[in-house]
Amino acid sequence: MVRFRHLAAVTTGMTFVLILLGVYTAAAGAGLSCGARWPLCNGAVFGLFPADWPSFIEWFHRLVAMITGFAILGTTYLAWRQDEARRTKYATVLALVALPIQVILGGATVTVYTPLVQVAHHGAALVIFGALIAATVWAYEATPDDPATADTAAAASAD
Repeated sequence: MVRFRHLAAVTTGMTFVLILLGVYTAAAGAGLSCGARWPLCNGAVFGLFPADWPSFIEWFHRLVAMITGFAILGTTYLAWRQDEARRTKYATVLALVALPIQVILGGATVTVYTPLVQVAHHGAALVIFGALIAATVWAYEATPDDPATADTAAAASAD
């Protein structure tokens, strides 16, 4: 349970950082540096040596998104493996189900780049983030079966 709590919190934090990075990427117009090609950017699949600063921003956003995606997958797996509360499990599943939609919308921000696509991409990010916040908060709630939190809850109710 403690391991899941920590992973959920870290994944939620990573998702928040990714959203901030995504806002910066959109504001800088970095997706436009790819010339409406996705997953390619400047003719390459991996941007080890980006042509310019906007290309670097786009590739860095993609790298952080990939790492965060694997963290979301791991968080969902651990929620089910450690038999977390049902609502916690379903919150992680919601984040995981929204993830491929988010990836497709991310590709669309490079190829289409309209306000509607941008809003949908950021909206999907907020669904994922909200689901992870819920899963993390619920994982940290006091449970009667957990002796560490039960003592704290009992002490708080005695005051």
